[in-house]
Amino acid sequence: MQRTALALAIVLGLAVSSARAQSSPQFIAFQGISKGALYKPDSGPAPHVGILVMHRTANFLNHRACAELSSRGFLLLCMNTRYENNEALVDFEKLPLDVKAGVEFLRRQPRVTKVVLFAHSVGGPLMSFYQAVAENGPAYCKGANKLTQCADDLAGLIPADGIVFADAHPGNAINLLRSLNPAVANENNPPDAPPVAALDMFDPKNGFNPDGPSHYSEEFQARYFKAQAERMNRLIDIARDKLDRIKRNAYPYPDDDIMIIPRGGNPGAGAGADARLFVAEPDIAAINSTSRPVKLLRNDGTITMQIVKSVFVADPSIARRNLSFRSGTKVFTLRSFLSAQAVRAGNAVDDIDYCSTNNSTICAVQSISAPVLFAAMGAHYFIRDNERQYDLAHSKDKDFVVIEGATHGFTPCQACAASAGQYSNTVKNLFDYIAAWINARF
Repeated sequence: MQRTALALAIVLGLAVSSARAQSSPQFIAFQGISKGALYKPDSGPAPHVGILVMHRTANFLNHRACAELSSRGFLLLCMNTRYENNEALVDFEKLPLDVKAGVEFLRRQPRVTKVVLFAHSVGGPLMSFYQAVAENGPAYCKGANKLTQCADDLAGLIPADGIVFADAHPGNAINLLRSLNPAVANENNPPDAPPVAALDMFDPKNGFNPDGPSHYSEEFQARYFKAQAERMNRLIDIARDKLDRIKRNAYPYPDDDIMIIPRGGNPGAGAGADARLFVAEPDIAAINSTSRPVKLLRNDGTITMQIVKSVFVADPSIARRNLSFRSGTKVFTLRSFLSAQAVRAGNAVDDIDYCSTNNSTICAVQSISAPVLFAAMGAHYFIRDNERQYDLAHSKDKDFVVIEGATHGFTPCQACAASAGQYSNTVKNLFDYIAAWINARF
């Protein structure tokens, strides 16, 4: 028995410790290749709320929420999808079927009467897409405006009872749009032409500081964000043209092809290497600040109403990483790019056709009526996006809070702190707030 438990812990990549006794979950194999880990509270009454945690491609079997929320009395199912560690082959319109398997599993558990989706990071567009289709049917993910269409196999999805958006980003497509380096002169790989000087964010003449925060003029910002959208639109046209040729049997491959995006960034290879202007200059308020006073959950547990600006620290090292193949290049297929990474836009900040892609939290929340909580991390760059998602959410029961000093992974931002321990309670504060929000409704 001990040997079996140990083997399971190794399979799940878990550290066995007395402090996290609930991190010895039950492994669940689903039909197909998706899998999960079921976390139960160590003590107390049997939970009546089941929570599903899932990411599009990452391994979430040991996500921080699994232990934190199970220790607060909930049943947690932490799942990996069919595309675990396989970004290049993602068919985003198939992923709701994996969420469906998790929702149905939780609803079959004894005493569970409510199911809540936990949407962290990329889980945001995934879980919101599932819920939007579950509440509205496949008609939600079809239409002439969509770059890709869903199929009727998404009919009959069972809606969840609520969604917790924890620093959920606006969508992979929106993220890629803002990550594209528009100074790339052509789409050859590797680029065989020098960068367009007027669009080079890593040129000190344009405001780049290799030793600290950069300062770009408003004119450069406008030009840069517009050029990012123009590059995205060109990439979409390239992919659609090739697929049209495939359809007409006028292409070397009969099914698909590789799509390489140089200077597109590849955070999965290590530290972020995206050409996001606001990573070099965190003072760009249109991304890194709320537009009005909102709830800020401070380190001491109190809540204040104020305009919240991210304490994110500038990272000029992205200049070096964006130029490399391993950390600066994205690799998809034509179909996976259009399905999960493409969006039409006029600029990369506030002129985005959010509903041209099904991979869009901002689009999906407008078609969701279940209760929703948006918790943005105060040391990351999704603050304005989460505020926008909250504002556009159709749900009548909705809440928005920013966790002071929290990184995207919920931990304290050490580099942001002016003194030791300034943001020491980020994890506790976040999950206490989430638990209270769930218990108050379900």
